[in-house]
Amino acid sequence: MVQLKNVSKVYDNGTVALKDISLSIGKGEFVFIVGASGAGKSTFLKMIIAEEKPTSGEVLVNDYSINKIKRREIPYLRRTMGIVFQDFRLINKMTVYENVAFVMRVTGASPKSIKKRVPYVLGLVGLLHKAKCKPNELSGGEQQRVGLARALVNNPSMIVADEPTGNIDPKLTYEIIELLSEINRRGTTVVMVTHEHELIRQFRHRVVVIDDGYLIADDENNSVPDDTPEFYDYTAEYKYSMNKFGPDSIADSGKEGDR
Repeated sequence: MVQLKNVSKVYDNGTVALKDISLSIGKGEFVFIVGASGAGKSTFLKMIIAEEKPTSGEVLVNDYSINKIKRREIPYLRRTMGIVFQDFRLINKMTVYENVAFVMRVTGASPKSIKKRVPYVLGLVGLLHKAKCKPNELSGGEQQRVGLARALVNNPSMIVADEPTGNIDPKLTYEIIELLSEINRRGTTVVMVTHEHELIRQFRHRVVVIDDGYLIADDENNSVPDDTPEFYDYTAEYKYSMNKFGPDSIADSGKEGDR
């Protein structure tokens, strides 16, 4: 579904965001993308949704070549995925129902299909009883669940989530990740950027670590021990392990990224 082959990205101001990254994400995977601020995570996501193109290398997403994609094709690519933002991006004048239905309307869905699909998705995220509420009448966690419903309503093959728990109460964070995990169990690929290492330890999905533009680790089995501290620095530990012992010391399933 997602494939990066020797991808580098250099912005016009000279900033090197990604450096010779090769990575594949298959159908039905749940992948955490981890790294410090400025590591290259945002550029990685922007390439997946065709906001940016690589300077060199090749990016393929859901059978689209990001290198060659035309502007008029980008909306069709994005219809194959649902995007969940950190800042919700709900339309305040619309109700919960209308916010979700709007996504279907812009893709030309029929009123009959909207009437059937929207209540189903709101029920899936536990918000059917809030369908007539406006966003300002909801908690942060509820607003993010609306964002998740909106991402799901067109039945995408992949969810791309950019720090989806960054603006909600920590107590509600697990609720959002549980929902994403359940969606993943139903067959939808999930790619999620996060800095919350406790989530990574708890949910045990594949972990990809980006540091200074390099892919420095890819742990398919999330083999971090249960007694790992809540604010464990994955990047520092991976770098230490590779520098001292080599890539095989990270985990039997880990892979060292091209550098």
